[in-house]
Amino acid sequence: MPAIHLPIRQLVEFLLRTGSIDSRFAGFDRALEGARIHRRLQKTAGEGYQAEVFLSAEREADGISFTLEGRADGIFTDEGGPVTIDEIKTTAVPFEEITEEMNPCHWAQGMVYAAIYSDQQSLSKINVRLTYYQIDTDQIIRFVRHFSREELDAFLRGLLQQYAPWAQRQLDWSVRRAESLSALRFPFAEYRPGQRALAGEVYRACRAGKDADHKGGTRLFCQAPTGIGKTMSAIFPALRSMGEGSGEKLFYLTARNTTQAAAEDAIARLRAADPGLALRSVTLTAKEKVCLHPDAEGRPACLPEMCPFANGYYSRVKDALAALLDGPGSFDRAALADTARQFSVCPFELGLDLSEWCDVVIGDYNYLFDPVVHLKRFFDASGDWLFLIDEAHNLPDRARAMYSASFSKSSLTDAKRALGKGKSALKTALSKADKAFLEARKLCGKLAPRRAALETAPEEAAQTSLLPGPADAPALELPEPLFAREGTVFLRELPAALLTPLRAVQAPLQDWLEANPDADAHAQLLDLYFAVQDITRAAERYDSHFLTQLSAYGSELALHLLCLDPAPFVDASLAAGRSAALFSATLAPPGYYRGVLGCPDARAVALESPFPAENLGLYCLPNISTRYRDRDASVQAVSDALARLALSKTGNYLAFFPSYAYLRQVREDFAARYPGIRTLAQESKADDTARAEFLAAFVPDPKETLLGFGVLGGVFGEGVDLAGDRLIGCAIVGVGLPQVNPRQEMLRRYYDEQNGCGFDYAYRFPGMNKVLQAAGRVIRTPEDKGVVLLLDDRFALPEYARLFPPHWRHIRYLRSNDELEQQLHHFWQN
Repeated sequence: MPAIHLPIRQLVEFLLRTGSIDSRFAGFDRALEGARIHRRLQKTAGEGYQAEVFLSAEREADGISFTLEGRADGIFTDEGGPVTIDEIKTTAVPFEEITEEMNPCHWAQGMVYAAIYSDQQSLSKINVRLTYYQIDTDQIIRFVRHFSREELDAFLRGLLQQYAPWAQRQLDWSVRRAESLSALRFPFAEYRPGQRALAGEVYRACRAGKDADHKGGTRLFCQAPTGIGKTMSAIFPALRSMGEGSGEKLFYLTARNTTQAAAEDAIARLRAADPGLALRSVTLTAKEKVCLHPDAEGRPACLPEMCPFANGYYSRVKDALAALLDGPGSFDRAALADTARQFSVCPFELGLDLSEWCDVVIGDYNYLFDPVVHLKRFFDASGDWLFLIDEAHNLPDRARAMYSASFSKSSLTDAKRALGKGKSALKTALSKADKAFLEARKLCGKLAPRRAALETAPEEAAQTSLLPGPADAPALELPEPLFAREGTVFLRELPAALLTPLRAVQAPLQDWLEANPDADAHAQLLDLYFAVQDITRAAERYDSHFLTQLSAYGSELALHLLCLDPAPFVDASLAAGRSAALFSATLAPPGYYRGVLGCPDARAVALESPFPAENLGLYCLPNISTRYRDRDASVQAVSDALARLALSKTGNYLAFFPSYAYLRQVREDFAARYPGIRTLAQESKADDTARAEFLAAFVPDPKETLLGFGVLGGVFGEGVDLAGDRLIGCAIVGVGLPQVNPRQEMLRRYYDEQNGCGFDYAYRFPGMNKVLQAAGRVIRTPEDKGVVLLLDDRFALPEYARLFPPHWRHIRYLRSNDELEQQLHHFWQN
């Protein structure tokens, strides 16, 4: 008999939940607050009260065996009375509006627990009690209903019969999927060189999963050259593994929309090669991008009275799901939007609900790694998940950003101003927090005076406090600084003097937001609430992997809790799955990526380029220094080298620079001295349209030469596919080192303390990654032919040259532009 595992809460909510999506403010930490209230009520219930009782039962309905599991909040027996199942719910509904019939799901959940318990204990009668705790007033109201075992058994049987068609749908699909994926064939006549090796590595990692040696799952790092078809080489073996019973669901996680599209294309190719393929895939897109009914400011307005797609969502979503699941199985952004319009449901929430029925989920890194927005329905507990992490060289910086947080003093000042005149608990809390930040700003000014401000320091120091006490007594104390210069102070310890008043803002701010949903200042104070929550959550994570940065400028003070080392947090996220394959064209050196991503024992492989070495002309002019101190003097030399490159053959070229300022400096000189060569420059704040226009200029078979100027690590430096003669050469100006600043120096200091490789981890490795990514824009297919020109003397140093990929062995170091011209002529002639 087919069997299915079904959590009790999932059963009742799927069948009985009705109503609307309503994102009006109700407290950001209601779930945590609810858990605390549950524990408090359970502890005060008395000795005979059993809390968090795990219940499990086997039931059969319509030929399907269901394994039901869940935890009853409480089970107790009154003196001389029947056993009672207690279902505890916290609510923000006003106390006078709480009714017995408020939510059928609550009764249903308790009744299913009661059905299981009464059957297992042979109880003829049993009670179900709903305990509602009103979180704002701390009032408790209880409702009790009396049931016979027969009534409850009939109720549960009825639920399972309602769910049976959905269960049968999933069981039938599981059989079809297993048969289909186990017979899956590679969609091309043959593998490209390197594809089979990559596919084999991914397949073995997926099959290995968790064991005694890999309790957090098997991890694989794979560096594979651009153009071998990494996406297909990762997705295909993962799906085969699923077909053989290793992996329940595949999550393909990316840093950019372009790589999400590559995953969609790979799955489309598999479908084209096998039209009967039983595979469902969904692409999750940010709510802001898919919203069908934004407010006047362009934001999602997820309120039933404002959005027809939110109103009644839970009453219609099952019809939308059924329509999609009966469809072709590929659910991209457009497909979700079409179905959302058809059934008047929110496309974002529809995608999330659909993901539970899909085999492949495509989305951004944050759906797994972000501590706030990760998919709790999957990752709050571990599962048989397969993770494919594309362009994994982006993950260290993205992970650092996800676990860090920032807060600005001005948000407190602006909030006080928005509240207007009058006194309130919120205004008092804001004033205290604002005063703490003001004192901290003054203290930063004393600890780290800016050179330009030294002349005004006596006047600043002359300001007096209205509070009693010695004029020189500090009103606030900070931990011992690690670094203090030019208005910036770094601390190893958390500044409790700032975090404590911020925490004190939360309760009155939450109360105000709940009491004033229509106030003009509501949106502004809601942003403040989220900012306070973000910084206080980061404070809860704060440990030796963090530093605090305080930056004072003008009347502003910015507080940053910086995650320097995301390794333990990434490791914990990856441990939610069975296995993880992290791949990119640039994962060198592997020890660096394994270390910063919390996978020190992971297997790491690097595949050779399958493309003929003679198709890539690789040259370096080591007589040019692009160090910051030498940039003014290097401008003409760089322009001359770029001109030799662009004049060697009519075509499209890109030149990448370490900064916009240097880019503009060289382009201005180049345009003045070589007006016959058309140029195009990347703009620092270009939108999607401007980016598309930039790339559109790189046409196939151009009649004139185009030299584009871009920035290393920017949108055109990676993830751009200009195959064939849309791009035949690129120059890389400098070794891509991140800008030297206090924050980067703290990163350097941290890794010097950890492993003695601070400069490598903070500067050299990230910089060379940008170099290699930019160079990878040139050769995209076996037929491509092109040139890469490196302009900086550091490329000749061993500590940089050792980071070159194996297919750069034939690099030529040249002494002059004349020699470069000769080499380029020879390359293109051959």
